Amino acid sequence: MKFSENWLRQHVQTDATRDALAETLTAIGLEVEETTVLGEGLDGIVVARIVACEKHPEADRLQVCRVDAGQGEPLQIVCGAPNARVGLVAPLATVGARVGELTIKAAKLRGVASNGMLCSAKELGLDTDASGLLELPDDAPVGAAMADYLGLPDATFELKLTPNRADCFGVRGIAFDVAAAFGTTVLPYATEAVPAQIDARLEVGLQAGADAPRYLGRVIDGVDASVRTPLWMAERLRRSGIRPVSFLVDVTQYVMLELGQPMHAFDRALLTGPVGVRHARDGETLILLDGREVALDPQFLVITDADRAVALAGVMGGHDTRVTDTTRSVFLEAAHFAPAAIIGRARKLGMHTDASHRFERGVDPELPRQAIELATRLILDIAGGMPGAVVEAVLPEHLPQPQPIALRRERLARVLGLRVDDAEVARILRALGLDVADSDAGWAVTPPARRFDLAIEEDLIEEVARIHGYDRVPTTLPAGSTRLRAPAEGQLGDAELRRQLVARDWQEAVNYAFVDAALLQAWQLDADSVPLANPLSAELGVMRTALLPGLVDALARNAARQQPRVRLFELGRGFHVAARPGDAPVETPRIAAAAIGPVRAEQWGEATREVDFHDLKGDLESLAGLARTRLTFQPSQAPHGHPGRSADVYRDGVRIGWIGELHPALLKRLGLDQRVVGFEVELAPLRARALPRAGALTRFPSVRRDLALLAAEDVAWGAIEHVIREAAGPLLTEVRLFDRYQGKGVESGFKSLATGLILQDKSRTLTDRDVDDVVARVTAALETAHGVRIRS
Repeated sequence: MKFSENWLRQHVQTDATRDALAETLTAIGLEVEETTVLGEGLDGIVVARIVACEKHPEADRLQVCRVDAGQGEPLQIVCGAPNARVGLVAPLATVGARVGELTIKAAKLRGVASNGMLCSAKELGLDTDASGLLELPDDAPVGAAMADYLGLPDATFELKLTPNRADCFGVRGIAFDVAAAFGTTVLPYATEAVPAQIDARLEVGLQAGADAPRYLGRVIDGVDASVRTPLWMAERLRRSGIRPVSFLVDVTQYVMLELGQPMHAFDRALLTGPVGVRHARDGETLILLDGREVALDPQFLVITDADRAVALAGVMGGHDTRVTDTTRSVFLEAAHFAPAAIIGRARKLGMHTDASHRFERGVDPELPRQAIELATRLILDIAGGMPGAVVEAVLPEHLPQPQPIALRRERLARVLGLRVDDAEVARILRALGLDVADSDAGWAVTPPARRFDLAIEEDLIEEVARIHGYDRVPTTLPAGSTRLRAPAEGQLGDAELRRQLVARDWQEAVNYAFVDAALLQAWQLDADSVPLANPLSAELGVMRTALLPGLVDALARNAARQQPRVRLFELGRGFHVAARPGDAPVETPRIAAAAIGPVRAEQWGEATREVDFHDLKGDLESLAGLARTRLTFQPSQAPHGHPGRSADVYRDGVRIGWIGELHPALLKRLGLDQRVVGFEVELAPLRARALPRAGALTRFPSVRRDLALLAAEDVAWGAIEHVIREAAGPLLTEVRLFDRYQGKGVESGFKSLATGLILQDKSRTLTDRDVDDVVARVTAALETAHGVRIRS
């Protein structure tokens, strides 16, 4: 929210300096992001009128102007502005005045004397427009000081408002907080009803239920829409970050900034009536004010004229019924829309408007009538016209009704850690515009309709705390004791997993839990994704189903910034739609990692090698080692994985995740031109830790028997190992794969796997017959299961 300091001071009287005002606004929760001082150092700059213009004899782009500055004889000024012309009223910096860093002196430009400088808005520090001279109204008093004429000096404050303070999206709303903070009151602001002078009217109706419970409209005939926006109004708009467009549009913008109520003006001649509010229909289209044609669905509200959509309710007006300089009859509208009916609608269309920003957060349902009366008065005073009656449609049962909130003095003192005097509490709440009644335990407080954020006792305690001053709350910690809970030995903590990966040269990343739906589609991981009703942006529209897409996206951004070696991991949650409609989304804790570049940082002691599947497999198995368990791996068919270079990860026969290289086609879609390896597994199975059990060491020796197994190329080692462990029985303590060979002596399509079986019995020494029996069972089982035989 951006506004003029002088405008605010017209609603609340205070002697506070500009710096004190900015500091106090921040202290009470309305953070001042930026303060821009306007109009300082305008001494010697006056209102002037060009009375004659001639072409410069030596320069095509310069003119020699005769300028009346109210000082007797006209001054000769050489000017290069394209809009300099006879009759133009503009600012003149006289000799001796300072404009920025320049001191104006009498000079000759291309041989012609010039005794001052006509100025643009940018040169005076009033605006960014440097396209020409600042054009002032024709009735501006020639010779008057510019600072006095424009109401300067002034400053603009830009507030960073939290979403709950929708009441501060109008200067009037901010005034209540300022009054409470400085111990003053908001000045009266009575908007008298403008009586109808003609019978002209358009009937209005509501067909959207609780989404649009109030709608007001008024016809004003005989308006001169071509009238220029008064300078005082245009300046207030400019200083609030809004460029004036045309008078009727500027009036609605002005009312919105002052009261916080968005409005719209239709050209009455382009409406047939009646006017209504309803939900859009599937496939319905509308051309908006900016010229874009948008396709709508029933999630949108539309303003209709004889059931024809003419505006997108709470977002933007329509192009076909817009007001122009030729408009002579105007239909003003002001409405109340439920926040839930507007949230996310503009973003769904890739838009953001001042109206949607306010309606999404909640606008006072009592403001529409006040806004329409204020706009009417401004139009009649400036552009003339004759108003009809205000026509209102309302569904009282759907309007928010403020409810009393009990504030207990003991609760207030306990939460704040100090006692605030009863009179001060009542003063603060009343200054904020709340209705306060004393009770035995404290106060019964009814918030105004504009304060959507006040619903429970803690909200009122916060109001007292921020206005009384957070700096006055004691800094001593409250006394108390907590019961420490010992961590379960059977569960591996997240901190241990983090330390392990950091020790293995990984860096932790924290990404948004929201991602672009198109990103999940590229990974083919969009099944059962959870869409957001109110996304931060179109690119963050769904909850992530997995961590790897966001992690690889972060990795790609690092790679694009000339980082040759990136190793990122993340602990987070994946989200899926619940199996039963209406249930909360299913959240699954997960851990993921992704890497590109060399496996080691650049060095002299080891040859450079790119990170591969086995490097990541070692890191993942080190995590399993913390849990004293082992993982197994099977070839994966995941669409985002590289065929033959990715695997599904299992613990105790249950799939818990994926590891491998990304598919080259996916890398191309993601804009990556190098190998990316990664893994993602569920945390719960990885956290489960087997507790160590003490036992006596056996005094009987182990026996090792090495086998050269001949297996088909497509038989995975994991499958072979599983058969060996099942067939060998309890005497097998370990299986070791220590060589893999293909070449001379091994037929094409096969591989030789050198495998070591470690056998041991705790009660006796094994005999050759015991070992031979185990080997026989293993070889027979391998032959039967996978056609694996002993290599001769």
